[in-house]
Amino acid sequence: MSRQVLVLNATYEPMNVCSLHRAVVLLLKGKAETVESSGAVLRSERASFTAPAVIRLVDYVRIPKTDGRRVSRRAILARDGFRCQYCGSTRHLTIDHIIPRSRGGSSSWENVVTSCAPCNVRKGACLPNEVGMWPSRKPRPPVPGDFVLAAQRVIPESWRPYLDLVA
Repeated sequence: MSRQVLVLNATYEPMNVCSLHRAVVLLLKGKAETVESSGAVLRSERASFTAPAVIRLVDYVRIPKTDGRRVSRRAILARDGFRCQYCGSTRHLTIDHIIPRSRGGSSSWENVVTSCAPCNVRKGACLPNEVGMWPSRKPRPPVPGDFVLAAQRVIPESWRPYLDLVA
């Protein structure tokens, strides 16, 4: 039982990814309900039911503000869709400071983007207007769906309606 299940808050906001085992425990305790099933059947000695692909918590859980969350490489990559924000490449990804730290830039959500190694080297310690390289999207603090992407690089089709995926 190592398959992953998407966990939604009571308001259908994506919260987390958990193991199938943890999802079954939440369902059996009445703390969650199945929203989408995977089609696989789980059997025990006395019962059988369809394995969940997406579950929703019965009670609302307050999600802490993301402003205070520490900037992490994995979350930045997920937020940016695992694509270079300068050329769109998906290979040799690194993190780039839009305003370089050597020029007073911070390591905040609004100043870091995903960049491929060649673009990062080309930009170097320059400002975007000095080299004509602008990110394709304005960087922002992550939303809960970004952390789901960080945990799961390949998104099952049954999860897509519940994730606010920016293409």
